[in-house]
Amino acid sequence: MIEKRDFYINGQWVAPASGNDFHVINPSTEEPCAVISLGTQADTDAAVAAAKAALPGWMATPVADRIALVEKLAEIYQSRAEDLAQAMSLEMGAPIDLSRTAQSGAGIYHLKNFIRAARDFQFERPLGDHAPNDRIIFEAVGVAALITPWNWPMNQITLKVGAAAIAGCTMVLKPSEQSPLNAMIFAEMMDAAGFPPGVFNLVNGDGAGVGSQLSGHPDVDMVSFTGSTRAGTAISKNAADTLKKVHLELGGKGANVIFADADEKAVKRGVLHMMQNTGQSCNAPSRMLVQRPIYDQAVETAAEVAGKVTVGPASEEGRHIGPVVNEVQWTKIQDLIQKGIDEGARLVAGGTGRPEGLNKGYYVRPTVFADANNQMTIAREEIFGPVLTMIPFDTEDEAIEIANDTPYGLTNYVQTQDGARANRMARHLRSGMVEMNGQSRSAGSPFGGMKQSGNGREGGVWGLEDFLEVKAVGGWTLE
Repeated sequence: MIEKRDFYINGQWVAPASGNDFHVINPSTEEPCAVISLGTQADTDAAVAAAKAALPGWMATPVADRIALVEKLAEIYQSRAEDLAQAMSLEMGAPIDLSRTAQSGAGIYHLKNFIRAARDFQFERPLGDHAPNDRIIFEAVGVAALITPWNWPMNQITLKVGAAAIAGCTMVLKPSEQSPLNAMIFAEMMDAAGFPPGVFNLVNGDGAGVGSQLSGHPDVDMVSFTGSTRAGTAISKNAADTLKKVHLELGGKGANVIFADADEKAVKRGVLHMMQNTGQSCNAPSRMLVQRPIYDQAVETAAEVAGKVTVGPASEEGRHIGPVVNEVQWTKIQDLIQKGIDEGARLVAGGTGRPEGLNKGYYVRPTVFADANNQMTIAREEIFGPVLTMIPFDTEDEAIEIANDTPYGLTNYVQTQDGARANRMARHLRSGMVEMNGQSRSAGSPFGGMKQSGNGREGGVWGLEDFLEVKAVGGWTLE
């Protein structure tokens, strides 16, 4: 049993003021794998006070020096990549090969992209040729509370910490209590990189405790949150009294629109994308909209592909999918699969219960529903598991209508070999991101959504700007 009860506050590891122990569960075995402490108001206050005290000095630190520290962090990150991969695999169930590549790899990818973006970013710039004595200054928002989820832990921590550090913000990180071990390794890395005391602080806790304390704290200037839309709504309400800046990266119900002229691998690619990370991704293509001339064949292909997806323990090497993170999620997914059956969708792969041969662990059968409509629960709610919902359509306009008929707006996908149609779809789909024909967005592209998928952008220049205030100065003296 790993014991990690201390918090990282003001440049040192400190024992919690009090608080309760929380057992982290290994989802592959349903057994406790670690124990942490859940912070109290006193711990939160201490971390915020440290961040507030460090803010003036950190804001005044030259940008080049802040970038240099993030570069040092990136070096240390690479040396600890295996430690991070092992921690994430243990605590949230990512198969170790996925943890080593996508999960751990995401962090160094984002840090390097922020370094690249920061080198070209003008933190002080002229308003324009028409106003030689006006300047626009980008300065840190201030003390930032960073609240991160369990599903892509290092992805989210680095997207927030990398941007905040370069922007000149000081930070209090509250990682998910479901996956805290990787975050505590990250705190060790921040310490080893030499960030000044108080610039980065970590307090473990749950959303109702430390999360609420941070989002309502009068000395916190900004909350950057990634997680469920329900929690994002609660954070926004709690933050309203202090009028702090709130950045939200929330849920999704992405449509993957497959036209009749799509490439022959489009359906298989869509199914495997949905199953990645056991379906626990906010940008998962969970609704597969297929044009009717190829719909029957697409259903057959999707069922065949899902049937070949293997499920197993996170500790085993290979290309299988692991368990979902905990019993609460497992039960929710089972209920939604049953709901799909009860509402009349046609089950063509998977179903309720654990996969054959797995009697313990939060494992879910890779599941595909066909003949659904967009009003069914499985097409409306974010399932957050390896469950794909297939819906037929006839025309381009109908596909756009179905895709946009959702409270979410994070990522949509388009598969067609008609370039003009692809571009039209990209313009009409109401989502923060659109990916076409299996091509991912490039380095530095902003991640974020519309509607109930959130209101911020992470990554690259846009990620930096989220942690910056814009100051307009008139009467600037030319030096």
